Amino acid sequence: MRLAFRILERATPALGARWAERIWFRLPKRAVRAARTARAAGTPLPPGRPFTVKAGAADVAGVAWGEGPAVYLLHGWAGHRGQLEPFVPGLVGRGFTVVAFDAPSHGRSGPGAYGPRSSSIPEFAAALEAAVAAHGPAEGIVAHSLGSVAAAVALCDGLRAGRVVMIAPMASPASYAEYFARVLGFGPRVLSRLNRRVERRVGAPMRHFDVPELGRAVLMPPTLIVHDRADRSIPVADGIAIAEAWPTATLRITEGLGHRGLLREPQVVGAVVDFIDGKEPGEGAPPAGRAAAAEG
Repeated sequence: MRLAFRILERATPALGARWAERIWFRLPKRAVRAARTARAAGTPLPPGRPFTVKAGAADVAGVAWGEGPAVYLLHGWAGHRGQLEPFVPGLVGRGFTVVAFDAPSHGRSGPGAYGPRSSSIPEFAAALEAAVAAHGPAEGIVAHSLGSVAAAVALCDGLRAGRVVMIAPMASPASYAEYFARVLGFGPRVLSRLNRRVERRVGAPMRHFDVPELGRAVLMPPTLIVHDRADRSIPVADGIAIAEAWPTATLRITEGLGHRGLLREPQVVGAVVDFIDGKEPGEGAPPAGRAAAAEG
């Protein structure tokens, strides 16, 4: 593949950009299969209420638990709602309705506008907005990875939320495009055309998905950012960049949990539940163990 992209970079960059666009929006098959049956192991859940809402072309499937103000859980790229189930018992116990759903083409949700195994940040954001329209105003949003970008976009576009938690957030898809180019082996001729193709498909310029800039453009709700130094999927520098740009943000850095381990770590889960429930980071006893490093 890298050899093919190097040839296309020199000979036919437009064709290379078309191929790169297909890969950019394509979910890995193994992730789709796993998400249909997966749930967070060992998480005892209260009885839930399955639901389906329409978000554009997609039938978005989800589950709601509990009664009270609504908190929305949004997974990341190639993820599924089960990954955020560890947050459900604590939030329900604090008197919240917890709403989790699979983004278009993920988990048990139907495909989006471009068919199975294809999705985008705007489709993630539209699914969140549809869930809020069905279940009521967002007292809180807990988002992971690319889901954090979608949540920020929705907030910038007018969605209201009382509090927001971003776990291992990506700062800028545009920066990821440069990494994407290095991995696949193409250069600036394909990359510039890829960026234009991506912008045409999603109907917005790349800068609209730059999370630090969104926080400078719009006053965001109180936000907790949790990122791990050992994250190999999205570097901790992304979380730091968002926290530095958002006046309302507090940053907590953990050690040794990686990109998805954060979602299962009891001390991280407890800190997230406390924050959504109105407790400011740093109140009470400090965290211990692997989640002990905190900055902000």
